[in-house]
Amino acid sequence: MDFFLDQNNLIVVFVAIASGVMLLLPTIIKGGGKTVSVQQAVQLANQKQGIFLDVRSPDSFKTGSIPQARNLPVADLAAKMASLPKNKPIIVVCDQGRESARVAGSLRKQGYDEAVSMAGGLQGWVKDGMPLSKKT
Repeated sequence: MDFFLDQNNLIVVFVAIASGVMLLLPTIIKGGGKTVSVQQAVQLANQKQGIFLDVRSPDSFKTGSIPQARNLPVADLAAKMASLPKNKPIIVVCDQGRESARVAGSLRKQGYDEAVSMAGGLQGWVKDGMPLSKKT
C-alpha cells in the first residue's frame, strides 16, 4: 500500500500507462487494420484488378517503384482522388507502410471501401524479392 502513497511511484505508474496507450494508438486509429501482405497485394492486383497507388514523392517514385503502380503523392491526393476507381481494390504503398495506412483509412472514409495498405511498404516489397521498375 505504501507503493501507491509515494508521489514518485504514482508518476512512474502514470508514465507507464500513458506510454502503453500511445503505443496502442496507431493500431486503434488504423480502423480495423486494413493491411495486406505483399503476397495478398499481388493477389488483389491479379485477381480483382487492384491498383497499386504509390503515395511517395515523384522523385522517390522514379528511383524505383512497383511495376504498374500509379504515383499520386499524398500532397496531391485530395485534388486527384476523384480519378481513382471506387469499384476496384486500391493497394496504397509508401516507403515503409506507415503513411499508406493513414492514406488507406482516409480513402475508406471517402467511400473507397476496398482501399488497403501494403504492410512494409516498398521496403517490404523489395524484402520479399519482388521486382522494381525505374522510371526515367
